[in-house]
This record gives sequence, C-alpha cells and structure tokens, in this order.
Amino acid sequence: MERIRQIALAVSLIAIGLGAGHFVQKDIPPPQAALPDVSPSSVVPLAAGPEEVLLPLPAPLTALPPVSSPLTAIAPPADIADCGVHIDLLPRDHAMVTMTVIAPCHPDERVVIKHAGLAVTERTSPNGVLFVDIPAMELQAEITAVFGNGEIAQAQITVPDAARIQRFAVQWLDEDGFQINAFTNAASYGEPGHVSAVNPHRPGSGSGFLTVLGNGSVDLPMLAEVYTYPEAGKTEVVVEAEVTEATCGREMLGETILSSRGAIEVQELTLAMPDCLAMGDILVLKNLAPDTKLANR
Repeated sequence: MERIRQIALAVSLIAIGLGAGHFVQKDIPPPQAALPDVSPSSVVPLAAGPEEVLLPLPAPLTALPPVSSPLTAIAPPADIADCGVHIDLLPRDHAMVTMTVIAPCHPDERVVIKHAGLAVTERTSPNGVLFVDIPAMELQAEITAVFGNGEIAQAQITVPDAARIQRFAVQWLDEDGFQINAFTNAASYGEPGHVSAVNPHRPGSGSGFLTVLGNGSVDLPMLAEVYTYPEAGKTEVVVEAEVTEATCGREMLGETILSSRGAIEVQELTLAMPDCLAMGDILVLKNLAPDTKLANR
C-alpha cells in the first residue's frame, strides 16, 4: 500500500514539472533569425491611390515678437486725421470780408472770432462749418478763430476799401447790452436816416449801415455792433443802454473801437446803471463816436 502511494506521488510531481516547463517555455519568445542590415539606396515617392487621403502639413510656426518690441502706430482714417482748422477770407464791396471756417473736429462748438480789437463769439454748424461777414477795420485785415481747447487758426487779407472807410463799433459781454443808433442828415427815430439793429440798412444806402456780430446762444456770449459811416452827409452816432433786471444797480462794461482809414483806436466803456426802480429807461451816451466831419479828418 505504501508502495502504491509513493508511485502516485512520483507521477504527480512529474506531471507538475512537465506543466511548469511547458508554461515557462511558452512565456519565452522563440528565437528569431538575425535580419540583414539593409540601407536604402534611394527613396521613390509613390503616387497617392484613389482611396488615400493626404493630410495637409501644419504651417510652420512664426516666431512671436518679444514683448519689449515697440508697437507700430496705426494711422487713423483720413476723415479723422484731417482735424485741422481751415480759414478762407473773401473780400467784398464796402470793405466787408466773408470768413469761412472749416473745422470738422469742432462741430456745433463755440468759437471766438477776433479782428482789430473786435472779439465776438460764434457757433459752428453740426459739420464744423461757419460763415461770417466781418467789417474790415484795417487795410491788412488779420482775422483769428479761437476754439475752446485753445486751438487757434488765422488768416490775412488786404482790403483796399478800408483805407477810405470810417467805422465805429461797441462790444460787450453777456447781458451788458449796448446799442448803436446813427442818425444821418438830422433824421429822428424811425425816419429813413435812422440806422439801428432794428433797421440796419444795406451797404450803399447813403445813410451808412450797421453790422451785428456775435451769437448770443453760446455760453458767455461776446457781442458787438459795427456802424459804417456813409461817404457823404452828416451823421450823429450815439450809444444806448437799457436799464433791465440784469443790468440795474451795477456797472456795465464794454469797449468802443474807432476805425478811421485803417487806423484803430480802442477805448474802455464803463457805465453805472441806475437802480432797479428805473427798469425800462434808456440811457443815451453821446460823444463816444465822432460825427462824419471829425471822422474824416
């Protein structure tokens, strides 16, 4: 019995050993024959077959500029870049000058027009354009436009008629209002020889004419009236100031400007207004402007 058990154990060990050897043998790859070292002598490209898909090669990367490299300025569009102010002056009869201002970057904006002591405010159109008729006070007329940002543009023109014309102007600021009234050949108020802002007359009418300057709708308006004397006849010029709620009980300030054959004389004008009980009254200032004979000397 013991002999039979030993034989069975031996058979079992042999079977286990054969199984293990088979397992190990199976886990080791079979030896391979050495491949010959073949170097390609040439490479022949093959045409793509009908079913082959050629994928595009990725584009080569472009080197990025360093962060510290300067940036190139981009030019603004032409309509924005042309922001300069252009002034054109055109001479007219009776020593008048038509001023054209083109300021595309100053639309609907307050602008101060200066000439020979005159300083009045105007307003550009929504397109930045302005047309103004200005009485030339000098033979060599220089006219300047000043905008709110400090930008200044000016132009000059020769006005030969200014050498034989006399003009008188009064200018003021905001509510300090003055008015010129001129009377030719002893005319009275409302008669044909009476010239005022209500009836300014036209150039060449024989009784002189009045030019009203300035736009009162802008902030801090600067306004003026300029009277041009007739070439013949005797004329009396007075300056009037109405007592209003805005002017009563205080001093009114202004300036007068006389142009005689292109020579300019500027004088300050100060007027103490009555108290507010006199509202509606009109103060008449004489001897501020010369009559025709004195102006012609």
